[in-house]
Amino acid sequence: MQEGSWWISAKIYELYVDKFAGDFKGLTRHLDHFEHLGVNALHLLPFYPSPMVDDGYDVSDYRGVRAELGTLEDFAAFVEAAHARGIKVMIDLVTNHTSSQHHWFITAHASKHNSKRDYYIWSETGNELKNAINAFPDFKPSNWVWNEATKDYYYATFYPEQPDLNWDNPNVLKEILMRISFWADKGVDGFRLDAIPFLVEREGTTSVGLPETHHIIKHIRRHLDEKHGGNIALLAEVGDSAEAARAYFGDGDECHMIYHFPLAAKMLLALARRDRRIVEEETRLLLDVPFPCRWALFLRNHDEISMVGLSEDERVELLDFLDPERRYAFSKGTTAAMRLGSIFAREPEQLLEAFEFLYSQPGVPIMYYGDEIGMQNLPLQEGIKDTRRYVRGNFDWGTAEKMLADPNSLLNKTAGIIRRNSKTS
Repeated sequence: MQEGSWWISAKIYELYVDKFAGDFKGLTRHLDHFEHLGVNALHLLPFYPSPMVDDGYDVSDYRGVRAELGTLEDFAAFVEAAHARGIKVMIDLVTNHTSSQHHWFITAHASKHNSKRDYYIWSETGNELKNAINAFPDFKPSNWVWNEATKDYYYATFYPEQPDLNWDNPNVLKEILMRISFWADKGVDGFRLDAIPFLVEREGTTSVGLPETHHIIKHIRRHLDEKHGGNIALLAEVGDSAEAARAYFGDGDECHMIYHFPLAAKMLLALARRDRRIVEEETRLLLDVPFPCRWALFLRNHDEISMVGLSEDERVELLDFLDPERRYAFSKGTTAAMRLGSIFAREPEQLLEAFEFLYSQPGVPIMYYGDEIGMQNLPLQEGIKDTRRYVRGNFDWGTAEKMLADPNSLLNKTAGIIRRNSKTS
């Protein structure tokens, strides 16, 4: 093992600070849970100041903590306490866009003549970039959003309240690097690069995974290695084929970990069929990456279930298994947002089979908070169109405490699976 490459033996747990523990002080008090479970790294979903249009992925201040979660001092105390237990801390780095309430955009959208105008992407007509992917077709018809103040349009891949940053402006890179250093200096061990393939837009393309995007990632990696010791990990969110996603390792000079979305979909399909053979080809290639890089493996996360890598027939088959009544449909009904506890509500023993499946693979496994106690989707509520919010409920500490006292509980058996399959290779 390369000295200090902590991610090689990482077992990551993904959580919202507020949903899991209320605030950073509460999260510090609950560190015992992670030690018992056998995980040794935490991925904290966005905790920055935010209007919360997209549950924190609309960042209004990259160098702060939402008031209800505590202070920067509380964050620092949490990191220190986690490190004392040998637990690494990763945070989200949202680089594709900001909140429309970020001070950069507040300045930029008010006038065509200001210092931050070129931090974002503008159009007089809203007719450009027609081949670009609209990531949220359920919530907007186009990536171009009308700006009344300047009588033109700004570009937003996700929610309209999340204007994309203009990475063709070198000042954007400088600003983001300063914020990376801000958190690196506070002791974080890694950054999850949110929506990283969407950074750069070009006419006539889908504006996904362009060569310029890789140049930016290499620059970020070089900055971390040169300024912060070379032991801070980058985890890329790339919802694409394994072949396309693999490019984000570069030659070992881009990201240290990349989510394997196709394997996640195929593992769920294999569990639905009770036949693991369909993942054999994917798993054979898991170690075919530059050293010391690793694929990040998961079954569920805070978003909808990706169907990347499945044929149309397989997609429909899996969707029929996951959400047969299409109660939690997402992206025009092509997928769904479901927790494992809801998927396997009628056959809870399959949860343990799913965890055995996940933790036996040669990669970095990630547990989504609450899955270890079988948490299910929140009940449907009128007016909530973004069905991903149904998999983001509060952690059930009452259930967790009961399970902790029962040697045969899902929680304790899951902890046994994680420990049995711990790898240090």
